[in-house]
Amino acid sequence: MVEVIVFAEGQTEEQFIKRLLAPAFRPSQIFLKPQQLNTSQNAKGGAISFDRLKFNARNTLRQKPDATLTTFLDLYGLNTDFPGYTDAKKLSDVYARTAHLEAALHREIVAHVGCRADRFIPHVQPYEFEGLLFSNVETLVGTEPSWKNFLPKLKQVRASFISPEHINDNYETKPSKRLEDILSPKYKKTRHGPLAAEKITLAVMEQECTHFKGWLDKLRQLGA
Repeated sequence: MVEVIVFAEGQTEEQFIKRLLAPAFRPSQIFLKPQQLNTSQNAKGGAISFDRLKFNARNTLRQKPDATLTTFLDLYGLNTDFPGYTDAKKLSDVYARTAHLEAALHREIVAHVGCRADRFIPHVQPYEFEGLLFSNVETLVGTEPSWKNFLPKLKQVRASFISPEHINDNYETKPSKRLEDILSPKYKKTRHGPLAAEKITLAVMEQECTHFKGWLDKLRQLGA
């Protein structure tokens, strides 16, 4: 049995892991357990600073010596205090950018905690969770009956990018904002996100999203 703690950015990501990822990994005896980081004594979720991540990573890896830690963080809105952020921002290719950030994050956390390198698997999702939902917009619009009316606009967005993971990181053009602007009833992250993901399926997301698939493949290797 392999226990994997997943630091999730928010409630939507936490539900996505519980409802899609965890069941898919369970047959391989890999148990994914999402965890939102505390913002205060009574609150969780929200923006994750590097100091906050570092503090929680150290506590988690030391308290659970047999567990592996991974992250599910959005590239869009990533805190500027993350290691490698300035240099990564100069890279035009989104996959080069996330690779640079993940490598820097891995070095810093492993050094800070003093753990084996294989116990920490950083993942930064380009550009955010909602990008995964563009893996199949025909299925996405089945989440709400009236969303089918907006399929042409969603198809136009998807056709404008190499992959769902390339839908860009600007407040007005990030994946979630596009869904909010196009769809009626309005896209609600915590309500519609996990439900739409279940309809689209993990297999389809992996076919369309190279970086996301790479992360899951690393996790699968833990059960080998």
